[in-house]
Amino acid sequence: MIENSKIIEIPRITDPRGNLAVIEKNTLPYEVKRVYYLYDVPSDAYRGGHSHKECKEFLVALSGSFEVVLDDGTSKKRLTLNKPNKGLLIPTGIWRELENFSSGAVCLVLASQEYEEEDYIRDYDAFKASVDA
Repeated sequence: MIENSKIIEIPRITDPRGNLAVIEKNTLPYEVKRVYYLYDVPSDAYRGGHSHKECKEFLVALSGSFEVVLDDGTSKKRLTLNKPNKGLLIPTGIWRELENFSSGAVCLVLASQEYEEEDYIRDYDAFKASVDA
């Protein structure tokens, strides 16, 4: 359900020389098994367009901004990520689309699983059927 998606504040250490954000221990409700990032995404392009059966993800706008559209098959929610000390936790079973990337935007993703194609649902109708079942 969309309500299980939430913004998590990343612990940080502030310093006049610059801030340090730290993701460790219990920051996320899972062990991180895969890290990747999106960058140089054209402003008129979108990423995502899938859901996961088992994998949970945490998205952080390290630089710039982008919007995330979440869909649980019943309702939709649009969020803007634009702060490097806050991230979006997306549980399993949520369709996500990332769009409206600003110039220089970088989206960091911390995933609970290594890449497995069979974990993805890439067809929206198949996603709807899976949540209606």
